[in-house]
Amino acid sequence: MPPMSSFLSVLLICLLSVLLLRLSTLLDPGAAVPRIKRSAPLPLRFRHDGAFKILQVADMHFGNGAATRCRDVAPEVGGALCSDLNTTRFLRRLIEAERPDLIAFTGDNIFGGSATDAAESLLRAISPAMEYNVPWAAILGNHDQESTMTREELMTFLSLMDYSVSQVNPPGFLVHGFGNYHVGIHGTFGSEFVNTSLLNLYFLDSGDREVVDGIKTYGWIKESQLAWLSATSRELQQNLHSPALAFFHIPIPEVRELWYTDFKGQYQEGVACSLVNSGALGTLVSMGDVKGVFLGHDHLNDFCGDLNGIQFCYGGGFGYHAYGRSGWPRRARVIHTQLKKGQRSWAGVESIQTWKLLDDEKLSKIDEQVLWRHDDDDSDHSLYL
Repeated sequence: MPPMSSFLSVLLICLLSVLLLRLSTLLDPGAAVPRIKRSAPLPLRFRHDGAFKILQVADMHFGNGAATRCRDVAPEVGGALCSDLNTTRFLRRLIEAERPDLIAFTGDNIFGGSATDAAESLLRAISPAMEYNVPWAAILGNHDQESTMTREELMTFLSLMDYSVSQVNPPGFLVHGFGNYHVGIHGTFGSEFVNTSLLNLYFLDSGDREVVDGIKTYGWIKESQLAWLSATSRELQQNLHSPALAFFHIPIPEVRELWYTDFKGQYQEGVACSLVNSGALGTLVSMGDVKGVFLGHDHLNDFCGDLNGIQFCYGGGFGYHAYGRSGWPRRARVIHTQLKKGQRSWAGVESIQTWKLLDDEKLSKIDEQVLWRHDDDDSDHSLYL
């Protein structure tokens, strides 16, 4: 135990530092004041009622706020008065109505061609999540980096914002891109799984634009990313076989095949994917834990369809500065995960459901469906005792 004199010396230094910082602020009110990030309560966990709700926000395409005009809106939406503020208003309405436990921003959060300051646009776009103290995670699309920041700078900035659980990249792995990370959702307080992830979320950087053999195409998930994904999944499943969800922006080529299936929702435009098929679907299937994949990029698609036992779902166009269709309301997707009630407490995940909400007068709820149910799976039954 240090002598009392040493303790008093350290205390005096701390008090002096605080006083000097306060004095410098009084002498120069315009000076920047250091502040600590307001962190989300980690680890994220299921609520006391056994539920965990994710709000997917795809393609906000935020520009410069009130100065940025809307695209493809009906006259009754606001006409010349419609702007990025409509996007902000929609997000606030959703947060108040749904009270999500996590918001997943799945790329093209800002529209680089319109955003004069990328950091300022990101702050405005994400601000409702921070205002309501909602944990959130973000990945990049193909337009975010077209303003004043690189993809690495954007992900670093996003990771440092209040209540963000975003990460630049996983520690200990050399992976392509920026924004590849895992977030675990732990069991409820008082349950035997309080220190265990019962739902795993994988976030991936699907890139922006690339040139292959002289042909311009969209980005794709690279081999190093798939290697990290498989290794992470194996490690997480060593003890418990918890279900997982994946989030990335640009769809994989196989999503085109869903046109010939019994999908649910609207398939209104061609799937804008890469010319390169990197084998992402095969990796996701072989992992065995991913039950749903959530995409952005194609704003007029909002359907869910099954590819080899995994549901691939579009979020639908969210932002008012993004292209859309007049008379087709902007929308968001909700993913609702429910635990099963065990003999003593909440156990493993029983079901994963989804629906969409429209930005109309009633926040209309459409296309509700069950994506996965434990009873239909042969996964680890020890989670449900």
